[in-house]
This record gives sequence, structure tokens and C-alpha cells, in this order.
Amino acid sequence: MLKIIDFWAEWCGPCKFMEPIVDEVEKEFKGKVDFEKINVDENQEMAAKYNVMSIPTYIFLKGDKEVDRIIGATQKDNFIKVISKYE
Repeated sequence: MLKIIDFWAEWCGPCKFMEPIVDEVEKEFKGKVDFEKINVDENQEMAAKYNVMSIPTYIFLKGDKEVDRIIGATQKDNFIKVISKYE
């Protein structure tokens, strides 16, 4: 199953912009895509492990291997397009 790790922070404007989009995508792909949200302020080790330099960052994992990444805010269509490549 495809897993998406959402790296975000409370103070991040683009993260707040993306929140409803990510929530919609999560509902649409329920049972097909596993989402995990990581607050970078609370979990700096995970951010360092995945070399997250700016937020929001969305890391797409297939079998624990990174297959894609979106850095920064994006359109819902683009988010779905990336998911569709690995579904």
C-alpha cells in the first residue's frame, strides 16, 4: 500500500492551506493510501531522517522506499496525479 508522510508545522501558512486538500484526498483514497502526519516541531528526528528541509513536504513511500516527494503547497489535481502513479 502507498503511504504518504505529511511533514507540517502549526505555524506554517502553506501547511494550513494544504490541510483541507490533504483531508479530502485522504477521504477519497481511504483504504488505498495510508496517511501519516508528522509535526516537524515535535518530531525533528523523522524530518532529519527524510531530509525534510522545508514544509509542507509530502513523501510517498511504497514498501518503505521513497518513490516520490512533493515540496510546498500544490493543487489537489497534482497530488492525485502523483498518487495515481503508484496506486
